[in-house]
Amino acid sequence: MSSKIYDFKNFKGDFTGGLVAGVVALPLALAFGVQSGMGATAGLYGAIAVGIFAALFGGTQTQASGPTGPMTVVSAALVAAAIQLNGSLEAAMPIILLAFIVGGLLQVVFGFLNIASYVKYFPYPVVSGFMSGVGLIIIILQIFPFAGLGSSKSTLAVIQDLPRLFSEANLQALMLGGITIAVYYLFPKITKAIPSALVALIVATLIAYFGQMDVPVIGEIPSGLPSIKIAGILEVDASAYGLIMEYAVVLAVLGSIDSLLTSVIADNMTKTKHNSNRELIGQGIGNMIAGVIGGIPGAGATKGTVVNINAGGKTRLSGTLHGLFLLAVLLGLGKLAAHIPLCVLAGLLIPIGFKIVDLKGLKHLRKVPRADAVVLILVLLITTFGSLIYAVGAGVALACLLFMKKSGDLSEQGMEVGNIADIDGSKPWQDEVEFYEKYKDRVIIKHLYGPLFFGFTSYFKDQIKGLPGEIDAVIFRMDRVPYVDQSGLYALEDIIFDLREQGIEVLLVGLQEQPCDMLKAVDIIPDLVPEDDLYADIDDSFDYLRTKLKNSKA
Repeated sequence: MSSKIYDFKNFKGDFTGGLVAGVVALPLALAFGVQSGMGATAGLYGAIAVGIFAALFGGTQTQASGPTGPMTVVSAALVAAAIQLNGSLEAAMPIILLAFIVGGLLQVVFGFLNIASYVKYFPYPVVSGFMSGVGLIIIILQIFPFAGLGSSKSTLAVIQDLPRLFSEANLQALMLGGITIAVYYLFPKITKAIPSALVALIVATLIAYFGQMDVPVIGEIPSGLPSIKIAGILEVDASAYGLIMEYAVVLAVLGSIDSLLTSVIADNMTKTKHNSNRELIGQGIGNMIAGVIGGIPGAGATKGTVVNINAGGKTRLSGTLHGLFLLAVLLGLGKLAAHIPLCVLAGLLIPIGFKIVDLKGLKHLRKVPRADAVVLILVLLITTFGSLIYAVGAGVALACLLFMKKSGDLSEQGMEVGNIADIDGSKPWQDEVEFYEKYKDRVIIKHLYGPLFFGFTSYFKDQIKGLPGEIDAVIFRMDRVPYVDQSGLYALEDIIFDLREQGIEVLLVGLQEQPCDMLKAVDIIPDLVPEDDLYADIDDSFDYLRTKLKNSKA
């Protein structure tokens, strides 16, 4: 490999990052495989295939990919539906794997068609409701395995069968699950150098093994390289095509959203810019190969990506090494993994479920616009207790209705962002000219027009990125912003937080009643923007900044 292709200065960081990301991914891959209904082996195969090939072909240098909670929940629903159709997991496997492969193929198509540019138009309540529903599904479906009992296939079945817990629960399994959760949460207080999920997995498994506890375990995991498992795919009955396409579309859409959200997090941490379309192509290739070898599909994994970056990962080699590490584990330690109790995996998944639940969005339900709150709750309930397919469809439909309603309610439509420094071709307003001439190198003014809602939040964020480094303050003129929805609210919060982290003061001028009420409701005012930084008139903000800048020079 020549230095032109790879800079070996990055190798140490990439190796460390990939190794740590692989260690973090190992227990979760096993747990997600079990939850999918296909077994721990399928989780490990999926983590290997998606981890290696999404890194090689993807568009985010430091992304660590593998099975994730949302993708596993959809996979589990597909497995249950396919078994219901064909009677057994073995008979249903061609249907399941074909859906995985078609889902990956759709992601590749999405990448070539630039579909990534449309993902940003999903409103916050829809994404929040879906993700929170997925988190609740993970938690609810792990209740019975946590107690050492067989898992149910639906959340409603678990709730209906709850009385069985009190008569049949395995006390040893409950103790092991409790130890797992305790170690998961308490070990980081000792050190964060070793992933707590791995420590919890090892500690609880050793207790079960040497204590000779009678609890259900993973069982035998095949050793050696994965084999091709597409026999029978071409013979799938035409009656299953509808089911295959339904779940393939959901897996492709959800996997794309999941991965691109993680890519944005990686960008923010590394100050780089990912290639969205290439990322979808890479994820699609990884998911297709996962399906070919019998693994569950995955996406960009936020936790793995974050630890990869923090451990020094800088290039796509780090993500590739993370997948190769899991392959080495499969080849060398597969027999040891057979002794891991299922209640321990449940103890790992329950905290993961709680992390997926959007507590921030739920906490603000009574404070955000009522329409946003209703959409979030509806999508959450449909996701948790109904059909994931219907939840995605309902979310898209509700997003369209929200857009039409807000467009109809507000006479001013759309938003434009202008810059006093003339970066994007706009000119300073008449009442800004004098101030602009003197302070254009130290103060940026952004002009906002119209409602700030989900259709424009991504554009808004893009316009704020890349501000000049040597500035002291940013003024947002919001005289002409009559309405802010939940998506716009959180976009503004993220922007203000990032600016404050850079030591840049943020002033808001001309806040109208509804936006002001929303900012106060979620504590952006006064936590991020003190009351003293709110101005009704632009001249008053200029007077304050003149004094501040004069004193800073002195």
